Amino acid sequence: MFDISKTANAFLPSQIPAKSLWLKIPFMFLLATILITGCDSNSAIDDSDQLSDTIRVSDLAVDPFVGFVDGRPVGTGAFTYFSLLENKVISETDSSSTKWDIALQGTTLRVNGGLSGPGNGAVQIIDGLFEEILLAPESGWKVETVSAPAITPGSGAGWYNYNPATMVISPVPGRVILVRTAGGLYSKLRILSYYKGMPETPTAESEARYILFEYVIQRDGSRSFE
Repeated sequence: MFDISKTANAFLPSQIPAKSLWLKIPFMFLLATILITGCDSNSAIDDSDQLSDTIRVSDLAVDPFVGFVDGRPVGTGAFTYFSLLENKVISETDSSSTKWDIALQGTTLRVNGGLSGPGNGAVQIIDGLFEEILLAPESGWKVETVSAPAITPGSGAGWYNYNPATMVISPVPGRVILVRTAGGLYSKLRILSYYKGMPETPTAESEARYILFEYVIQRDGSRSFE
């Protein structure tokens, strides 16, 4: 952040001829306004612990509800394919390629490896503070198999909890998803919201299946996030 006091010292009256001082004052106020505005722009970051190299993806549609069956909301059953390396949605026509790293459909998250895809992807979920996880582990990685998915489904088993009383899904605090991408790079990811617009207190009426998540990806191939 700029030191406004030092900048202002360059225009002290002792250093400016008296007859030109009043011409300098409007400029001083303008300069101070610009510097203060620049400093305040950092306040746009939503979370105080957001890392400088963190990528944020907001309101990613992951099979939103399109109707009701037997009184229960349903989607189309389609997955949303996403490249962590390129930070973009990948077309479903490329679902059998290595262009995507994660695929999401409702609360289900898959990686591009094992039965889910042809890539070198794998996943594991660990407990800890997102910003304090600085190294991806060597072991513990899972892929989808005939007998089990890579991430165990159900409330409390993976990344989310479901409250049957309020019918609200919420991320488990302090739970981080570690992803090995289709190309073998390492990433850490946390889901912050399951509802469009990230409402502070979501309800059963909130627009669901619009995920907000953050992630860090190590592009040099190492397991370090530092």
